[in-house]
Amino acid sequence: MQEEDKLSGRLHGEQPEPQAGEGMLLRIVYILLIGVMMSVSQTVLWAVTVIQLVLRLINKGTPNAQLADFGTDLGVWMAKAVRYMTGASEVKPWPWSELD
Repeated sequence: MQEEDKLSGRLHGEQPEPQAGEGMLLRIVYILLIGVMMSVSQTVLWAVTVIQLVLRLINKGTPNAQLADFGTDLGVWMAKAVRYMTGASEVKPWPWSELD
């Protein structure tokens, strides 16, 4: 399986049917919580970006593999969060579902 196929599966995986007991008020609460988490994730993204740039300067252009993998995971989480917040998905991002 190619890397793009794996990433696509992580973003567009199984979509369960909406739960009958989950009302609009609860969804609003989730959206507010995820919005705060998105704000924190943007700060983390900038920190990881600066660290990766410094490490690339030190290592003659070679990226740190662990930071690159973390960036991919963070990007997938952010994409899932945005999909839930905009109604494109009923799957809540971590911590309500698996991190993949």
